[in-house]
Amino acid sequence: MRALPFVGRSKDGVLIEVFIQPRAARDSVEGIHGDALKLKVKAPPVDDRANRAVEKLLADLLHLPRSSVAVVAGHSSRRKRIAVTGVSREQVVNRLDRVLAPGT
Repeated sequence: MRALPFVGRSKDGVLIEVFIQPRAARDSVEGIHGDALKLKVKAPPVDDRANRAVEKLLADLLHLPRSSVAVVAGHSSRRKRIAVTGVSREQVVNRLDRVLAPGT
């Protein structure tokens, strides 16, 4: 298992630092961008649609209900902090490690 410094613990669960690219061709995990997880979402950054798409993508990826995933910082930025409840940091790291391609 690789070290994923963009995944941290919080009082209520896990925090994930993400960098998003809105208006992409598809929703996907692209790898690591600096010190953040890079995500692409089809939704535009209008009316909170990109934020909702990020929440849904991570909830699906982590096999959690969407209510367990929320953007808590960076609502109008490409760089966001996501809070995840109902799962441990180790579980998040294991699931992300399986998704990230070798060499990212």
